Amino acid sequence: MRINQDTCIGCEQCVPYCPVGVITMNDSSAVSIDFDECVECGVCLRNSNCPTDSIEQNDCPWPRSVRVNFSNPLAEHKETRIPGRGTEEMKTNDVTGRFKYGYVGIAFEVGRPGIGARLCEVEKLTKAMAGLGISLEPNNPLTHLIVDQKKGLLNTEAISEKVLSAIVEFTIPIERTEEVLRKVQEVAATMETVFSVDLICKVQPDDSIPVIPFINNLGIQLSVNGKNNLGLGKPLFLEEE
Repeated sequence: MRINQDTCIGCEQCVPYCPVGVITMNDSSAVSIDFDECVECGVCLRNSNCPTDSIEQNDCPWPRSVRVNFSNPLAEHKETRIPGRGTEEMKTNDVTGRFKYGYVGIAFEVGRPGIGARLCEVEKLTKAMAGLGISLEPNNPLTHLIVDQKKGLLNTEAISEKVLSAIVEFTIPIERTEEVLRKVQEVAATMETVFSVDLICKVQPDDSIPVIPFINNLGIQLSVNGKNNLGLGKPLFLEEE
């Protein structure tokens, strides 16, 4: 994103709309965007209602295009043909049945909430998971940036790009949950940004949530915020007996 310095009147109306706080006043009494820190999410353009239409979308060739794809929820990934940072139905299960009994879906939303992250920070987690022999979700757009699946290495051309968030996603047998979370705790100590951890599993017939004991064993505080699948979608699968 850029702000036309010839037409900007310095009203600062756009400043609070930047989720990563890189819109500031400059010495010429106009507003400017830190180009290197901008994640190309487009929030300022869509929502600030600039009185002089001074906010402009600049060209974003590769590798800067990565910022648009992972930061602007309206942008569609050419690899997956869907917008957003995760896979379609990552957090609902009533239609696809991707997450089955005995398995847990795990996602690390790097840069969330509201901080952003360089892909070099994301790579710390992909390398750690690769070291555990974990295969990442093939339909996740981040996976298309990984050039070495066995080592979890991202494309070096894009490694310095900054995005609003990127999601490391995979599914494992539920008994490996504690092993993975312990490794994540180790990696977290080296991270220079924030990330949220998602755990996705089916509720048991007795209404218990099978991943909670693993979380409690590690002393991790479980957020009260969550998403529950109400089963309102039309299933495209048959439940295994």
